[in-house]
Amino acid sequence: MTENPSPGSLGGILTSLRERVMGVSESVLSTVDGLLVEADADTIHPESIAALAAATLGVARRMADTAQTGALREVVVRCGSGHVVVVAVGERALLTVTSDDGLDLAAFQRESPVTVEALKQVLAADVAH
Repeated sequence: MTENPSPGSLGGILTSLRERVMGVSESVLSTVDGLLVEADADTIHPESIAALAAATLGVARRMADTAQTGALREVVVRCGSGHVVVVAVGERALLTVTSDDGLDLAAFQRESPVTVEALKQVLAADVAH
């Protein structure tokens, strides 16, 4: 994991989420077509997670449309020893978070909109320059 990223940087925002939500282990920010943008990760392969997140979001959006349950907000995959959560960051990026089995999902759902908004602002500023 990156050591001491600045708080307003993409890495700083990802690190802040890990520090604020119990159980969050690692996170990956990627484009919707599966390219890695930034990662706060030690044990996962960020490029693979980025590609799989794009596929996951595509299938989940199709499921939500077909089931007529409204716009997709997030995808939560519960595994034997943790979770994988994929959240859209605007129209062009994805946030994928891995966690241990102790993930505080309520805290994650409370904190993730703040994180998504911060990521959107940094990405928009980067595109503007």
